[in-house]
Amino acid sequence: MRHFFLVVAVVIFFLGCSKDIEEYNKPAAYWYKRMIESVSDGNLDKADNYYSSLQSEHIGSPLLPEATMIMAQSHLQYEEYLLAEHFLNEYIKRYASPSELEYSEFLKIKAKYMALPNPRRDQGLINEAIISGNKFKVRYPRSIYYPVVDTMVTRLVLARASLNESIALLYERVDKPMGAEHYRNVYKETWVDWNEINKANVAWYKMMFEGNGKGSWYGFILPDTQSVVSRNSKGQVKSTKMKSDEELEENYQKALNPGGSGF
Repeated sequence: MRHFFLVVAVVIFFLGCSKDIEEYNKPAAYWYKRMIESVSDGNLDKADNYYSSLQSEHIGSPLLPEATMIMAQSHLQYEEYLLAEHFLNEYIKRYASPSELEYSEFLKIKAKYMALPNPRRDQGLINEAIISGNKFKVRYPRSIYYPVVDTMVTRLVLARASLNESIALLYERVDKPMGAEHYRNVYKETWVDWNEINKANVAWYKMMFEGNGKGSWYGFILPDTQSVVSRNSKGQVKSTKMKSDEELEENYQKALNPGGSGF
């Protein structure tokens, strides 16, 4: 009986180790099947590895287009938007037919939009998503996805305007009106009436550190000092009163020789 349990333990040990054995030189259907199984289990890291094996060993496989779209949609579902965009770029570049481009590009814009849960943290991605959305609207004016893309673009424009207004308020707080003026005019949305806009709700634990663009709870801790150099809206330079080199030298000499008789 003791030998039996020993044999079972050895078998279990080797079965466990076999999972880590590197696999290669398999048929395309094998890699595709393992990828689908990993996606079903929610293990997208393994699915990515199996997809890479499929692509590396069978670059011309007819299974690749479908596998690429499956990986894109899987990463989109699991909120891994940058990886979703990577697979969508791959699909558009290599496999998408003219009739499939519309849906693929819509998913790509959706991935960009969903990757912005907090627009205050990525100006570049906001601008990129707006540009992509506007291009889609021009390219596919009768698309069934047009209303959705138009709504996303509108929200992104509002987010960008809100972000720029927050930055402008920050520049006003530090006495830099030229910076405030720049951010109020860089993407001037004349149709936005801030009195009619409901700003996005920010969780209290984020508001504690990010503030509302006007002030923060820890503002009393910061020293109330004026910036040494600032610029007004006319381009003039304001500076705190600083003594010239000649004045400093004169004061130094007076300190050395209070009577003024020289050396």
